[in-house]
Amino acid sequence: MPRESSLSVVVPAFNEERRLPATLERIGSFLALRADLLPAEILVVDDGSVDGTARVAERFAVPAGISLRVLRLGRNSGKGAGVRAGLAASVGRKVLITDADLATPIEEIDKLLASGAAFAVGSRGVQRELIERRQPLPRDTMGRMFNVALRALGLTSLKDTQCGFKLLEGELARRLAREQRLDGFAFDVELLARAARGGASIAEVGVRWSHVEASRVRPLRHGMQMLRDALRVRLWLWTGR
Repeated sequence: MPRESSLSVVVPAFNEERRLPATLERIGSFLALRADLLPAEILVVDDGSVDGTARVAERFAVPAGISLRVLRLGRNSGKGAGVRAGLAASVGRKVLITDADLATPIEEIDKLLASGAAFAVGSRGVQRELIERRQPLPRDTMGRMFNVALRALGLTSLKDTQCGFKLLEGELARRLAREQRLDGFAFDVELLARAARGGASIAEVGVRWSHVEASRVRPLRHGMQMLRDALRVRLWLWTGR
């Protein structure tokens, strides 16, 4: 059993062989300079990649005070499945979820820490002037429409649930991993809804964000899937599941 750490950084990854080395280098270099966040661990969750994602992660040499673990899922199951596996395996008193492309710089963790919330949610909707490179119009429109639907369903009051940069208290992260059921891109909605139902404090925090090409999101197909999954979350909350 890994020893408890101050911070666990969960990086879900699917076919990220090219981007992952630079991402791990940036995360490792940042953490190495932060005594307040050490000891720390990086958890790379390989979601059934068909390239060398796991191999390049396992070869990465982490600085002192940081450990690295690679979790291999047997098949590609979706970002939600990767996040759930990472949260469940984490041992940190705090757990950060961040995308493999670091669309939100790792340094923005300080803003989440400063919120003091049990669940601090990085957001592109609170201070849109912090967006350094905007995403294509179809994706931006899909995101706004999805948020309107979530509000109509009573699932959130946040302006942005889908930014891939979130910080949770460790015990909350591991409890939510046990409860989470969605494997797809709407997993964020489920995590937030279950956290709110359990009485956890939630803060939406504006962070810097920049669109990165080679996204896995397909606006029409994934938008419909996310709406379907949001309806499932609403049903689960109604029925106490």
